Amino acid sequence: MSERHIHMAGHVTERHITRAGQGGDRDVFEYALLRVVPRVERGECVNAGVVVYCRAQGYLGARTHLDEARLLALDPAADVAGVRAALAAIERTCAGGEQAGQAVGDDAGRRYRWLVAPRSAVVQPGPVHTGLTADPAAETERLLNLLVR
Repeated sequence: MSERHIHMAGHVTERHITRAGQGGDRDVFEYALLRVVPRVERGECVNAGVVVYCRAQGYLGARTHLDEARLLALDPAADVAGVRAALAAIERTCAGGEQAGQAVGDDAGRRYRWLVAPRSAVVQPGPVHTGLTADPAAETERLLNLLVR
């Protein structure tokens, strides 16, 4: 199914709409980048990870990669160990179980919503985006390589 849209300049575009059950073997997923903002007042950031949630497959995962040189270029006094600890805590929260800390009893969707809620801290989630995937774990790795490394 598709919809036709006419833009202000008179151009016609088609947007394909996928309904539930029409995505083949792919499911909807959501993701957000994890950004390190060493000096919040400056607004400069370094991408350091990605959080992926796929409700249909019950998947919640995070992969992180901190480029210390980039971080220290923005703020030579950045707390690298503290940032690494915060990123590791996000990965543990996604994994669930006892290592999830206070989120131990929460389902994957609730943990994801908590992780991507806007906050003013050194490690911040970016805007939430969506896509289709057959393998959310592979998608997590692909997004990390594409957007972070």
